[in-house]
Amino acid sequence: MMSPLLETEIDDGVVQEVHRVARAARLASRRLALLTRGEKDAALLAMADALVEQAEQVERANAEDLQRGADAGMPQNLLDRLRFDAGRVADSAEGLRTVATLPDPVGEIVRGSRLANGLAIRQVRVPMGVVGMIYEARPNVSVDAAGLALKSGNAVILRGGSAASSTNAALVDVLRGAMSARGLPPAAVSLLVGGGRDSGRALMTARGLVDLVIPRGGADLINTVVREASVPVIETGIGNCHVYVDASADVDMAVRIVVNAKTHRTSVCNAAESLLVHQDIADAVLPRIMKEFTAAGVTVHGDEAMAGFAQAQDTPYVPITDADDDTEFLSLDISARVVRDLDTALAHVQEHTSAHSEAIVTQDRAAADRWVAEIDAAAVLVNASTRFTDGGEFGFGAEIGISTQKLHARGPMALAELTSTKWVVEGQGQTR
Repeated sequence: MMSPLLETEIDDGVVQEVHRVARAARLASRRLALLTRGEKDAALLAMADALVEQAEQVERANAEDLQRGADAGMPQNLLDRLRFDAGRVADSAEGLRTVATLPDPVGEIVRGSRLANGLAIRQVRVPMGVVGMIYEARPNVSVDAAGLALKSGNAVILRGGSAASSTNAALVDVLRGAMSARGLPPAAVSLLVGGGRDSGRALMTARGLVDLVIPRGGADLINTVVREASVPVIETGIGNCHVYVDASADVDMAVRIVVNAKTHRTSVCNAAESLLVHQDIADAVLPRIMKEFTAAGVTVHGDEAMAGFAQAQDTPYVPITDADDDTEFLSLDISARVVRDLDTALAHVQEHTSAHSEAIVTQDRAAADRWVAEIDAAAVLVNASTRFTDGGEFGFGAEIGISTQKLHARGPMALAELTSTKWVVEGQGQTR
């Protein structure tokens, strides 16, 4: 079976299996759409408890994945993404509990009115139906997607990367068991096993069975899904995030923000990958930033102005290339330039942004206002680390991804972004 968008044929057996899973998920979604908030919240709390109670089972499975990854030479930053130890299991369980405390989006009235002819109309939120998740070595996505999908009344089909296959299987087993114990259909959370890349391609082309596909991972994965999918896609983008230190910045604040944005966790999309510093504050702020970078092991891909500051603090340094300006390093590397003024910084970001998160450090309100108005990104931050662009940090409990597109959803996607709307019209016999 072959979609006109695909260059090679998809194995028919894989297609049939994916379609079987999707049909079961669609039946489950109809049951979920009728659940009360109390029923959904009770299931979420049961899922959280089950994760904690069976954390050892999940950790053992994760250890298998980590060992395979290490044996295959997986880089440390990717191993960090893959790691799902007791702390991260507990964090995911807490995320589910937080989602349970949030308002149920299903049935929310977005807007409404009574027309002159007496018709009452209202636009209400409804579940999407069946959501497909295609993602790489990020086991937390399995839990976050399952929890957010349940709360928003959707069934979810997970297609995780092979690197996390054991962990994902263990997680889905725990989650489905908890849902079944609450009387919910296990097919509400499904994991595609086997089939290689064909299973993902079959999922993204299952139009009519799957309502939405969300890719989450590197640029190659996202571009492939956007290019080949016939199911509607919400595009989650890479994070070439910038921090710009303006001339008026508080030096202590700038150092804290830059170091946190780069070093707090390098393998995530909201980590800073590019640093811009106004020339008038460079002498005051860069020696301190470079000293912190040296301690953390950061390599600076810098312009000529950065070279002297790096060398003075023994900071690992390589001359910057044009490619570095567009690179999501996901490691202890950062591109760095000294810029003439705010206009230069704005022009640089506008040329190289991935439209994820862009931060300015400044005490100048006019500069902050220009940054917010002129930067075209899902999140713009003033005097705060890019690491805050996150569904959990925004109070959403969890996120299913960060959208860098402009249609339907933008920024961290949580409950509301997993719903569509329908119009309800009530009359008393009116005809047109």
